[in-house]
Amino acid sequence: MVWKRFRSVMALLALVLAVAGCGSATQPGGNEQGADQAQGGETPDQLYIATGGTAGTYYALGGGIAKILEKAGVKATAQTTGASVENLRLLKDGQVDIAFTQADIADYAAKGTEMFQEGGAVQNMKTIAALYPETVQIVVPADSPVKSVADLKGKRVSVGAPGSGTELNAKQILEVYGLTFDDLKVQRLSFAESSSGLQDGTLDAAFVTAGTPTSAVSELAATKGVRIVSLDDEHIQKLSATYPFYFEQVIPAGTYKGQDQDVKTVAVKSMLVVRAELDDQLVYSITKTLFDNLQELETVHAKAKEIKLEDALKGFTIDVHPGAAKYFEEKGIRKEQ
Repeated sequence: MVWKRFRSVMALLALVLAVAGCGSATQPGGNEQGADQAQGGETPDQLYIATGGTAGTYYALGGGIAKILEKAGVKATAQTTGASVENLRLLKDGQVDIAFTQADIADYAAKGTEMFQEGGAVQNMKTIAALYPETVQIVVPADSPVKSVADLKGKRVSVGAPGSGTELNAKQILEVYGLTFDDLKVQRLSFAESSSGLQDGTLDAAFVTAGTPTSAVSELAATKGVRIVSLDDEHIQKLSATYPFYFEQVIPAGTYKGQDQDVKTVAVKSMLVVRAELDDQLVYSITKTLFDNLQELETVHAKAKEIKLEDALKGFTIDVHPGAAKYFEEKGIRKEQ
């Protein structure tokens, strides 16, 4: 990226100038210029927030967060990306400072497993907070004979885009039901492609992991009619015992047109993560500004209504940045062990 190379050159130049002048220049209060940088972490003049596609929740919320950070004197820009997996790779490379991701993807990144096995673990990632649930939805036509996950055997099923978090969600859910991708006629399609496949009858089912209501599912419900397949208690417990980032989630009746009953499924938390190298006070300010302005963020996207201070440290395995931890400590919120 041209802008990143420019940013790197300017950062290096600023560092050279700071070192050259640190023996004489002082900041207000008598501190020598450059002392904060030497003793603390990085304090970039401009922060870059990795989000997702322009039509997605991450991008809308990222833009909203960038706007409210201005209140704390922090300049930030929301950058469109390929979402969770790409975001963490950008964070690892130092090309962005803050990133949206799913809790399961962050877990794989920290451990260097699954889609991060080849490129290696993301070691410079810390959590700001958990946000809202990303719900795993198994979508079938309203008149489908598929009533349970076991009924997917032999069916034409989209398991999400290649290398996506949705693909792994599908694999893991099938696993606890004793199925693999080999038991299905698997297609790896985006949400939009999956919706088209269900619409024209070339698919029997599709896995969709997203905040509800999901626009692609809502549109399909309004035209063809859909049903969301429920998971049973036994397999939900088995899944969460094996993969602790999953938790039970109910999709309330009426979420989609024609849905007259609650649907029990699972979800993973969406998260806001940050480069570990960032200064503690900067991350404290980011965290405080975010949670002090949730009502304003709700005007940007309805999913912000599901961001709760009391749930901010639940549903993920990644260490919390010390700056964020300081804020939550002040609020009496601690990470569950």
